[in-house]
Amino acid sequence: MKIQEADAKALLLAQGLPVPPWEVARTPTQARAAAVKFLGDPANATGKVVIKAQVLVGGRGKAGGVKLAGSADEAEDVAAQILALEIKGLPVRRVLVGPAADIVKEYYLSVLLDRSTRRLMFIGSAEGGVEIEQVARDNPAAIVYEHVDPLLGLPDYAARELAFKIGFGPHWKAGAAIAKGLLKTMLAYDADLVEINPLAVIREHGAQGTPVERLVCLDAKVTLDDSALARHPGHEALRDLDAEDPADVEARRYDLTFIKLEGDIGCMVNGAGLAMTTMDLVKRAGGEPANFLDIGGGAKADRVAAAMRLILDDPNVKAILVNIFGGITRGDEVARGLIEARGQQEREVPMVVRIVGTNAEEAAELLRAAHFETAATLDEAAAKAVASARATAA
Repeated sequence: MKIQEADAKALLLAQGLPVPPWEVARTPTQARAAAVKFLGDPANATGKVVIKAQVLVGGRGKAGGVKLAGSADEAEDVAAQILALEIKGLPVRRVLVGPAADIVKEYYLSVLLDRSTRRLMFIGSAEGGVEIEQVARDNPAAIVYEHVDPLLGLPDYAARELAFKIGFGPHWKAGAAIAKGLLKTMLAYDADLVEINPLAVIREHGAQGTPVERLVCLDAKVTLDDSALARHPGHEALRDLDAEDPADVEARRYDLTFIKLEGDIGCMVNGAGLAMTTMDLVKRAGGEPANFLDIGGGAKADRVAAAMRLILDDPNVKAILVNIFGGITRGDEVARGLIEARGQQEREVPMVVRIVGTNAEEAAELLRAAHFETAATLDEAAAKAVASARATAA
């Protein structure tokens, strides 16, 4: 689950990382009030504020979603412009307002889950402020990779070594501390990724008005593990529904595991392993699955109906294969859900149903009465579904 920059910064701040102050505004008036606060701060070396659109896409600056303002009136006008934007199809509903940084040097630093090695990995570079993928293409030697054991973490000596490799120079102590803080943040919130770009040396006015430099997290990107949200009350509220596919939102509402694919045969199955087997047999029969959809154990009629709506919302679907092995899931409940869903569907799509196990006989009676096409085996069901899809396409 990706979260907005402002929410990511709040997680970093809670773990003691250096993050410049900010406020979130939902209206131009709120942005003006925040600007008054930051413009009056003696530490503000630039005398300006930055106003940043809070949307979960890249390229905000190029799209006009990041601008500076030198007065409260200007901040209000700029916020109004940004809040009226749609960036890559996403409406801007909030902006982040903070003091504009006087940047001396930009770095990149992140920690992520490296599934290939089953370890955590730091990625750092002295070339920050641009996408790390671009740095990897243009100057791969500028990127530092460092794996750490999730049980051992990042000892002080390893943090210092990482800071020296990246090239923080006189700010190596701060860099090492921030690296340890990123790992702490990742473990504390079950994150898959914690990224700071840029991690910047900025110039501020000190207590006596003299300039001072410090290393701070200017931007933040955090991706949380959906499977771990139950351990973190309140994190579900950080989800940005505007940035999610409506099908994913609907699937989560009914506790369905749904992944859209590129084929034309919709698959509804209970159990992840059986779902993957079903998809394999569809391909062996000459077809292409349009989705992975696991309705789970004990699915009731309403969940089955919701699953069918998700499948039918894909205009590429030409046929549907339902494969249910009744254990906890009752076959007659699935049949009722299919009958309910077909009564609500807005377009006719051929459907082949195979139900075995708990209450399979009752399910068969219901399906026969409703004139559903059934199959005794999965191979037969896959072949019938592929043939129906080809006939529909023709």
